[in-house]
Amino acid sequence: MAKPAAPAEPDEAAEAAPAGKSKKKLFIIIGALVVLLGGGGAAAWFFSQPDGAPKEAKEKPQKAPVYLVLETFTVNLQDGDQFMQIDITLQVPDQAQADAIKLHMPRVRSRLLVLLSSRHADELVTAADKLKLAQEIQAQVMQPFDPKGKPQQVDDVLFTSFVIQ
Repeated sequence: MAKPAAPAEPDEAAEAAPAGKSKKKLFIIIGALVVLLGGGGAAAWFFSQPDGAPKEAKEKPQKAPVYLVLETFTVNLQDGDQFMQIDITLQVPDQAQADAIKLHMPRVRSRLLVLLSSRHADELVTAADKLKLAQEIQAQVMQPFDPKGKPQQVDDVLFTSFVIQ
């Protein structure tokens, strides 16, 4: 007599082996999906940053400011009996701009002397008054020196001394 149980055992072993292989394949597929999704998320975050780089890596070192110290201005104010003595420093973007202003310094000083001597002492009392004067000085210095020339670049006007008597 033949034993029917003996042939059944190899069939069970054959069925168990493919089930183990399919679990391995499933884990490999899930692992690959996790890696791909993680990589896709990282790529999306990286490319969503400005210019494709994280903010920390994108910042450029700032250049040192260039300052141009002007000689002291002493002018009579419109009140007649008061005068103003003021020291001004200009902040410019680079040395080439400072050199261009130095080249035309007589014109700069003339413009500023006319501007400063047109003021009354009571127009220069508050911080807002001084800020307005700084903006007017900046506008005067930025005007082109030649009729068809381009304007100078002045980033800031700084008062290093400001006396009215």
